[in-house]
Amino acid sequence: MRLFLLSISTAALLAGCNNTEQQSTVSSVEPTATTEQNGYNIDAQYAKFAEIKIDVDTGFLSASEKAVVNKLITASEYLSKIYLLQRGANYPALRQEIKENGTAIQLAMFDLHFGPCDGLEDGKLFYGDTPCPKGGGFYPADMTREEFESHIAANPADKSDFTSGYTVIRRTDDGGLKAVPYHVEYAEYLEPAAALLREAAEISENKSLKRFLTMRAESFLTDDYFESEMAWMDLDGNIEVAIGPYEVYDDGLFGYKTAYESFLTIKNPEESAALAKYKHYLKDMEKNLPVEESYKNFARGFESPIAVTYQVHGGGDNENGVQTIAFNLPNDERVREAKGAKKVILNNVLGAKYDRILAPIGERVLIEDQAKLTTKKYMSYNTLFHELSHSLGPGTITVDGVETTVNAQLKELASGLEEGKADVMGAYNILYMMDRGELPAEDKEAFLATYFSGKFRSMRFGIGAAHAKGAAFQYNYYREVGAVEWLPEQERFRIDFAKLEQAISDLTGKVVRIQGDGRYDGAKAFLDDYLTLDDAAETVLGNLSDIPYDIRPIYPEKI
Repeated sequence: MRLFLLSISTAALLAGCNNTEQQSTVSSVEPTATTEQNGYNIDAQYAKFAEIKIDVDTGFLSASEKAVVNKLITASEYLSKIYLLQRGANYPALRQEIKENGTAIQLAMFDLHFGPCDGLEDGKLFYGDTPCPKGGGFYPADMTREEFESHIAANPADKSDFTSGYTVIRRTDDGGLKAVPYHVEYAEYLEPAAALLREAAEISENKSLKRFLTMRAESFLTDDYFESEMAWMDLDGNIEVAIGPYEVYDDGLFGYKTAYESFLTIKNPEESAALAKYKHYLKDMEKNLPVEESYKNFARGFESPIAVTYQVHGGGDNENGVQTIAFNLPNDERVREAKGAKKVILNNVLGAKYDRILAPIGERVLIEDQAKLTTKKYMSYNTLFHELSHSLGPGTITVDGVETTVNAQLKELASGLEEGKADVMGAYNILYMMDRGELPAEDKEAFLATYFSGKFRSMRFGIGAAHAKGAAFQYNYYREVGAVEWLPEQERFRIDFAKLEQAISDLTGKVVRIQGDGRYDGAKAFLDDYLTLDDAAETVLGNLSDIPYDIRPIYPEKI
């Protein structure tokens, strides 16, 4: 995901990095004598994340706003405790075991990845011999997909609770299955987190923030998030906070269960206003999609506020491994249909990633003449239009006469397909803006070069990750249709710009139809065909080994 602020300079865009102290990519944890086993070097893996101290100018906040932020920092830490349980029900005990019996680097890796498996190596264990559960801590470790589905078939009244995004599945005393609400399972942490949100609401002088925090505290204790999500859409002022259970990436069994996370940010109103024009084109973008009318979705709201922010703290899923640079929430289709979705750009995180990671990657992917075309500007635009495109295309759909959603139909396949859709559709919409004269058409080749190079940043994370899956199927499709040519002697790609532009349109249509049809088997067949990386991709990825994979942001404990 990338971001560009239209009416300000690139230097202003990355102002969040000017106060960022960047440290060596080498881990500050002392290496041990036995860190390499069976070809796996834990020190080298940890060092793939460049440690960066994040400082944010909060001097303009009032005393009450600073007090609110500090309350929310503490609340975010409770969500991290819940998230560790969601990664693995026994993970708090396992962390204590590593602390007592493991090495310092194993503990650091555990904290980085919220578990004993390396997220960059498709879940390779660096401690113990028990594989990380595919369903995280949401389901019994010994439960199979078949057992879950058989229970629902035999007990259809349980389906809603079992597939809810706000329940965990546990064993009954007789060995069966039952659904337990989040607010019951995680009461030990949700109750103090809710109390902190209420305290922050009492301190706040901002009516919209006071309303949201009060309602979200209630949601923590009831698992009913609709009204507080609606209130979040109306949030304004200096503090932009998303806090609660959102993404389903960690439910590798079904993609049903949401993970707790927190994004605590300070908003830049001038930069946010500079992007506001693009949300007004969302309906036109929907109309322009290269699909039949039946696949277009005009039921969603097109309000879509855009916020440019500087993150001061994270929590839960937001802290796990690879760091987010932008997000598009809420995921509740009811809220999206009523009010659209909010796009939030984490400007300081984005800036740090560009300088340390994205810029050097571009030089290793394309032949020299085309590599020179890549720019920070279009990496930034990719971020914005990726997030805008999450609000487009199928959401609530009808399959065999029954109203349902894309996520419900495609289950664990939905996230990877959606991230790829947002990526390629974002590119399609940038080209559309160029056709309309809203972006300079003379920049088309620069944009396409930047867009294609960016696929390799995502694919480095292993195709088990949702964003990496999306990048992989884009790459393989473009290779299949001849939009990019591999030059073995240079170990670089050459883009055929005309073919790539057409391929972006064709692939956008293909993915939208797969989502709109809502057929699990069709989605699986598509992903099975387009997720395996070829030798050319593996060669380029191998040539990036000296470039950090991502960052380890160090945020202040309080402001």
